Amino acid sequence: MTLSRLAGFCVIYIVERELEVELVSRLRAGDSAAFDEIYIAFNRRLLNFLARMARNRTVAEDLLEETWLRLVSAGADLRADTRLGPWLFTVARNLYISYCRSRVRETAYTADVVFLWPSEMPKTPFDLASLSEFEQRLDAAIADLPPIYREVILLVGVEQLRPADAAEVCGISPESLRQRLKRARDLLSRSLATQDWRCLARR
Repeated sequence: MTLSRLAGFCVIYIVERELEVELVSRLRAGDSAAFDEIYIAFNRRLLNFLARMARNRTVAEDLLEETWLRLVSAGADLRADTRLGPWLFTVARNLYISYCRSRVRETAYTADVVFLWPSEMPKTPFDLASLSEFEQRLDAAIADLPPIYREVILLVGVEQLRPADAAEVCGISPESLRQRLKRARDLLSRSLATQDWRCLARR
């Protein structure tokens, strides 16, 4: 299982650094149109990340709304060199952790069905049927990962954050991020291999 294979299933809007600096500058100046552009670039990605971490669409939407409120509140005070992706994912992750701590467990809700592919969640039987068998198995394997490994797979393998940026989001050193990522990939590969064995055993 390679991270490139994970990323290959996702279409991600990447904000180039020059545009990012411009958006931050406009946001600091109170330009509401800059917020709209940032929202378009990151909203779906943030929702996908939060939904896969919380494993509940309703919880994810609540945390997403709070994430954007934090940006609105902090916009004028952002540093000129702020990296929007790491900043937003850090806020979203911290809100998720606060949510978990307030319930003393990862989630207090019945898990909704949350899919990894494509970059939005299917809502109809037709959408569900269109998912490939591999995509469904991969989605299930990622959902079963412990949260500390699930988040690094999602940040690096799906959202395509640089490892250094993902380490910043997670509040750990780049070396710790590399170790977690390796462990996450090993667990993911093992889970998929187990699924393959079970499929063969049923035949």
